[in-house]
Amino acid sequence: MYVKPPCEMVVWYVIPAIRSELAKEMHKLGMKQKEISELLDITQPAVSQYISDKRGHNIKFNDQIQAMIKEFALELKEGSANQFDIISRTCKICKMIKAEDIMCQLHKEKDNIPTDCSACLGSNAH
Repeated sequence: MYVKPPCEMVVWYVIPAIRSELAKEMHKLGMKQKEISELLDITQPAVSQYISDKRGHNIKFNDQIQAMIKEFALELKEGSANQFDIISRTCKICKMIKAEDIMCQLHKEKDNIPTDCSACLGSNAH
């Protein structure tokens, strides 16, 4: 039996969820899908899928993480943040997700993980 490591769960679920929320926030701020796709370096159809909850909607973020995403979307729109900030901000959000036990819950839901497992909380992967 193959059990996915936390970093694989991040690639399949967490990063798409972050992109989805970021795209939605940027769209709410009046940005066009093409602008969002260029800033996030993803395709316009991917942005459309994120905005319409066809992709990246598997995780519900707590208020603190949602506020970080909302603030980052505003900074991207205003130009005070850029594409290079996406790396550090995404990593910071991933670390917070792991610290909030969201990662463990996701791992147990999507994979065959024992309920007493806490491997994600002890890993340094993001």
